[in-house]
Amino acid sequence: MSSPKVALVIPAYNETAVLPELFRRLTAIFDAQPHVAWSAILIDDGSKDGTGDLLVAQCQRDGRFRMLGLSRNFGFQAALMAGLEQCTGVDAVVTMDADLQDPPEIIPQLVGAWQQGAEVVLAVRRSREETGLRRMGFNLFHAWFGRLVDLPIERNTGTFCLLNQAAISAFRQLPEAHRFFPGLRAWVGFTRVEVLYDRKERAAGEPAQNFYRLIRYAFDGIFSFSRLPLRFLTLCGVFIASMGFAIGVFFIVRRLMGIEIAQVGFTTLVTLVLFLGGVQLIGIGVLGEYLGRVYDEVKRRPNYIVKRRVGFE
Repeated sequence: MSSPKVALVIPAYNETAVLPELFRRLTAIFDAQPHVAWSAILIDDGSKDGTGDLLVAQCQRDGRFRMLGLSRNFGFQAALMAGLEQCTGVDAVVTMDADLQDPPEIIPQLVGAWQQGAEVVLAVRRSREETGLRRMGFNLFHAWFGRLVDLPIERNTGTFCLLNQAAISAFRQLPEAHRFFPGLRAWVGFTRVEVLYDRKERAAGEPAQNFYRLIRYAFDGIFSFSRLPLRFLTLCGVFIASMGFAIGVFFIVRRLMGIEIAQVGFTTLVTLVLFLGGVQLIGIGVLGEYLGRVYDEVKRRPNYIVKRRVGFE
């Protein structure tokens, strides 16, 4: 029997501090599993430091490594899609971050679960070592995201997973611009198996995903896989209209009965105007989020542009 072909897809942005350790640990895994035909596609997502040079040097040292250089920073999701679209002629693909928070030593377990019949193998975080505001934000997101979206998405999962050939082909049919990888992975379906692991702190350097990017990524997940914000606005409109109708009937009845009606004060009027104006602006903002995504999809621009390829035939 021929060796199974497994490719790793790893986007990297300004990761010079962590790449040498990543190369060492991946090489150790490749050498310890000679029965698997390993390859690694590393995507330089428009880095501004020496990340691209380190990736090229590694490709020249070890033919199992390949490198895609994008023309600018298109974002993690676009870089991930660039790598997946280059995975031709392989039996399975493992996707992961370059920061070593997802330990590469779990990869053989993912491959083993796939060889036992799973089509998608999810690496589920049993614990995580992040602290502070990022840890609170991640916990809050995973606690509520599953309740907001329209399809079940596994909690405590991220990019780290294995996809078989059929799942990869399904991903290539999803050309949307605003991508949320865990949601798309749940949407395509297939037989799934979970592997538990402990998520670590970064091996070195600073996180490339700042707080603003994480918030935008969370919005992409919510607005791409949930209509709940629109339904909530509809319910708010029905509630406010019902309250206004009830108050109007109340004052009409009082006037018909000859009961004296107290004059509405300035404070009450200003409060009502500000409240209704705030609700309307929130509604316009939510509609704008959905409309902006429709606008991006209609333009049909490519999600990324490749500037350089190293190690590809």
